[in-house]
Amino acid sequence: MPGATPPAGCPVCRSGKPQPLVSVDGRDYWRCGTCEARFLDPRQHPSPETEHAYYLRHENDPDDPGYRRFLSKLADPLLACLPAGSHGLDYGCGPGPALAAMLREAGHDVALYDPFFHPDPGPLARQYDFVTCTEAAEHFHHPATEFARLAGLVRPGGWLAIMTCFQTEDARFAGWHYRKDPTHVVFYREATMRHLAAGKGWACDIPAKDVALMQKPKKEGTAG
Repeated sequence: MPGATPPAGCPVCRSGKPQPLVSVDGRDYWRCGTCEARFLDPRQHPSPETEHAYYLRHENDPDDPGYRRFLSKLADPLLACLPAGSHGLDYGCGPGPALAAMLREAGHDVALYDPFFHPDPGPLARQYDFVTCTEAAEHFHHPATEFARLAGLVRPGGWLAIMTCFQTEDARFAGWHYRKDPTHVVFYREATMRHLAAGKGWACDIPAKDVALMQKPKKEGTAG
């Protein structure tokens, strides 16, 4: 990787010149000194066909108790923030939208969007009390664009709830199981989530490991 041409900028925050992190398994990874994201060289992203084929191997059964416990790390703190009968969007819900089912069972209305499994763009034309994005942000090929879209989907005072495995130690990155998924192309830290929220003037809470709850200001220029 020494001497490799760096990407034009960080795909998460679009700042600066990324620094080399590591080359492993024929892939080159970079790190951003501003938002602290780590990411695969965009020139090595998998094709949509490769992504789709890999996603079909996932087993995310909405009725699986273990999977529901996993999702409850995000669902429980989010539900504590929502008024009764809120309207939300599960963004990147995958083929088995378990989180949407859990939130509906709690009395909320939840629309679905996924570029591969629920590609109808209709739900992207309105705003919501909350938007969830679980185990999807690490797949974003254009995360800055995706986060801008997510922000636009949340109405003032609403919530954006993200769950993705936070990266912590560069020394362990090469052997990290999350990196080894060929469809995972960007990796966030808690600091990355706080940076993204601060840049928009949003509040940000980390209520559990790998979970970020961001609240859009109720009025322009305010947070909380």
